[in-house]
Amino acid sequence: MLKIHGLNAWYGESHVLHGVDFHVAEGEVVTLLGRNGAGKTTTMKSIMGLVPRRAGSILFKGRETIRMRPDTVAKAGIAICPEERGIFASLNVTENLMLPPVIGPGGLDVATIHALFPNLKERASSQGTKLSGGEQQMLAIGRILRTGARFLLLDEPTEGLAPVIVQQIGRTIRELRARGFTVLLVEQNFRFAATVADRHYVMEHGRIIDMIPNSDLATSMDKLHTYLGV
Repeated sequence: MLKIHGLNAWYGESHVLHGVDFHVAEGEVVTLLGRNGAGKTTTMKSIMGLVPRRAGSILFKGRETIRMRPDTVAKAGIAICPEERGIFASLNVTENLMLPPVIGPGGLDVATIHALFPNLKERASSQGTKLSGGEQQMLAIGRILRTGARFLLLDEPTEGLAPVIVQQIGRTIRELRARGFTVLLVEQNFRFAATVADRHYVMEHGRIIDMIPNSDLATSMDKLHTYLGV
């Protein structure tokens, strides 16, 4: 579904990605693991066209997107849930949820999103930024599920959240995979990633340095501790 080859990216004069190569098959959940500053978020933003200077190839469903504008990438069927969540303070939960346009069939209706995240139904009339961190993360994920995008980019969805919320997000990702969504997940918590993902790419200094199937994760813990510094 997604094939990245030789991806380079720059912020101004700073060369951040150095020939990134990886792929994600349809229906997979794949993680990008790595320390802070490894290039994980820049990779996500590059896929969405949010990094102005890029080189290399980003093929989505066989179509080259490296020169596409972000809105064209979104219309092609890719949606991002950013690390900062992007909840609008001036809108309530329902208004935030309904804000993104539907770009195609296959999205979830509001009733299904409420079933995945019951808190959103209970807080429907609350101001978006008055929610807890966990509820804001639910809203940020729920918002992109309406759009019809079937390829989801989730950037650090568990960061700073209570264990019970992390478990709920894990259940949601597994449910999305069962519904046929494809997910690229940025994570530092490889123990959480192991509960949801099929494969794990490890990034370091703007490069992919290893790929670990989830089935091999238990035997690769020493290697992961070295890569991630934990």
